[in-house]
Amino acid sequence: MKNTLSILLLILPALAFAQTAAELDIILETQEVNAALAARFVLGAAELIPLELSGSEAQTAAYETARANGWIGKEAAEAITLRDAAFLVMSAFEFKGGIMYSLFPGPRYAYREMVYHRMIQGRSDPTMTVSGLRLLQIIGRALSHAGEEMPDMDMPHEEDDL
Repeated sequence: MKNTLSILLLILPALAFAQTAAELDIILETQEVNAALAARFVLGAAELIPLELSGSEAQTAAYETARANGWIGKEAAEAITLRDAAFLVMSAFEFKGGIMYSLFPGPRYAYREMVYHRMIQGRSDPTMTVSGLRLLQIIGRALSHAGEEMPDMDMPHEEDDL
């Protein structure tokens, strides 16, 4: 609980894109984030959805935007995998990636790029589902990689909380 609270306090300023405390509580307690919730937080962090939206309206708008742009191939209620989350983040933040991602943009090479740039850390497999805590960690590292103002921190891995 202590680690979760400290992570929340470190991430909260970077995620001040209209998330309510209730929404953050929900994602932190989620063991398998679905595609709509992932889209809501990733596109919100990338400032691609209107700030006045929150809750289910924000989830719907973010999911529809991600789906329309081809950034997510899952149904809204389906659990998102690390490779799908990586592609969503790479696409939403418009990260260029290396030669393989440039030639073949998709979840496979997005995952590899994000591992290479240490946005995905710790024990990982591209087919693993993503917890809410891990998604917030990835978003925090993506914001840092994108050059957003964020404190220089080494966030604990999800396994450290066990």
